[in-house]
Amino acid sequence: MERLARLTEDLRGRLPDAGTLREWLYGARTRLIGKEADKGLLFRLFLYLILIDTAFIYLKPILYMITTMIKDAPNMLDPSVVWVPRSIYTGHLQEAFEGLKYKTAFFYSLTLSLSVAVLQILSCAIAGYAFARLDFPFKTFWFGALVFTFILPPQVTILPSLIMFKSFGWANTYLPMIVPALFGHGLKGALFVIIFRQFFSTLPKELEEAARIDGANAFRFFFKVMLPLSRSAIVVVFLFSFVWNWNDFYLPSMYMSGSKEVPLSISLAKLAAGLQAEGDQGGVSIFAEPIKMAASFLIILPVLIVYGIAQRWFVEGVERTGLVE
Repeated sequence: MERLARLTEDLRGRLPDAGTLREWLYGARTRLIGKEADKGLLFRLFLYLILIDTAFIYLKPILYMITTMIKDAPNMLDPSVVWVPRSIYTGHLQEAFEGLKYKTAFFYSLTLSLSVAVLQILSCAIAGYAFARLDFPFKTFWFGALVFTFILPPQVTILPSLIMFKSFGWANTYLPMIVPALFGHGLKGALFVIIFRQFFSTLPKELEEAARIDGANAFRFFFKVMLPLSRSAIVVVFLFSFVWNWNDFYLPSMYMSGSKEVPLSISLAKLAAGLQAEGDQGGVSIFAEPIKMAASFLIILPVLIVYGIAQRWFVEGVERTGLVE
């Protein structure tokens, strides 16, 4: 009995008391749930799960594109080869390069996207500054009209635009896409005006008051002070405009249907149509899909490079322009 009593006392000494147990449970709860809703382990695990799933949704088509375009005939016919081919074949890239007329189409796509992006930066920045810092008659009305042009589908205005540009003699040229950008229109121009307006609205008014004391007018204040400060907004607008114009198929197909000098988006459509015609005449070829994947990869590669270089400034610009609010 004495031995049993000693064992019981020893066991009680080793067990934590109620206060210690309560502190341990509170610490475990804090680590799992957190003192705030976004600080706990469970929330972070849930967040990482969502991010991984989202990344997989976006990366899977690119991975499928890459693995498909480097497969040769034995890998294409082998049902056991799905993602990782046994050998790498670059012939499809060469065929896609020649079928797209890549050098010529790349030059036209780059010229169109860069010119429109630069013109939209300049014109939309001026318009955004006017809406944010200047007072002029019917300001609210004109801003409402701007928002209306943003939500208006381009298919509604494409027919009168075609008639107007044809009367100007601009059919089958790049002018119907470049000239509107000079006046803040173009592809998604209204959105870029809103981005600049949001950014300029956040800058302190003391800058403008100091410039007026020094004798600067609105134009000098804009070009000397406001535009250099809007680098983050410029990066966001440039990347949006460049990528959207690079990938745009609708407007070039409408305005340049009879032109031989077409961007990559039109070249891809012509290549796909040619492969489809060959399939209708001689039967479906197993190489049609790898060639299409290779052509698609060649088109998105410049955009991926541009984004990879500018992603740090792009993320910073998105935060400063208020697009995440």
